[in-house]
Amino acid sequence: MTTECKEHAIHIVASDLDGTLLAPNHQLSEFTKQTLQALHQKGFTFIFATGRHHVDVAGIRQLAGIPAYMITSNGARVHDQHDNLMYSKNVPQELVQPVIDVFKQNPDIFVHIYQDESWLLNKEDETLRDFHEESGFSYQVFDVNNAPTEGVAKIFFTHPAQDHELLAQFEERLNDVFGDKLNVAFSTPWCLEVMAAEVSKGDALKAVAESLNLTLDNCIAFGDGMNDVEMLSMAGKGLVMGTSHQKVFNALPNNTVIGSNAEDAVAHYLREHLL
Repeated sequence: MTTECKEHAIHIVASDLDGTLLAPNHQLSEFTKQTLQALHQKGFTFIFATGRHHVDVAGIRQLAGIPAYMITSNGARVHDQHDNLMYSKNVPQELVQPVIDVFKQNPDIFVHIYQDESWLLNKEDETLRDFHEESGFSYQVFDVNNAPTEGVAKIFFTHPAQDHELLAQFEERLNDVFGDKLNVAFSTPWCLEVMAAEVSKGDALKAVAESLNLTLDNCIAFGDGMNDVEMLSMAGKGLVMGTSHQKVFNALPNNTVIGSNAEDAVAHYLREHLL
């Protein structure tokens, strides 16, 4: 892998946001912002690759002050630097309600849907509303027994007590019921996400690289979640955050591990190796 990296010059930098590029307060630090701007000045192409919604990420991109591509909803949507939609893969319409039906028996679990420009939630959540105050992106409540099925980029599930074991049981149940019809992955140990089968950040990264007449060998990528595994294994170089869940280390035993988002590890790595 390393020799390959020497042969193939890095032109594209892709990074996950929460737990990776963003500080623990879910903001871009000043140091990271300056690093991204320096990368842009040197001609690198930057990609935000995240589970977040593209409306939300556009706000973060504006704060970063660079033109960047956006891989959002774990790869179900890709927008170019001018917000044009390049790529879009939805959860099959006939599977949306059946997926939700698996969870709705448990009244504690929050059911979220990212649909085109909207974020839908099955019940009010004050914490989430405050969390997204800065980007101004907020949810609307939907009826869990009558979910919309068109234009659904992803469905995801959170638990107020952050019960990973409970969500892991649901992950198993989804895989039993739907098999390879869906891609089911944890973005954090407390957030279980469901996308169309062929959706991943890795496939989306490949689409962006090819649109620039480059290959995955020209990409370096950073991440910390199970939803980053494809991207980190497909990129020419994939860096794993030191604070990742054990499952991520198990899935990528040979990938280089760097520090934490609290120390701006991504920005430090980029300054040392690319700038």
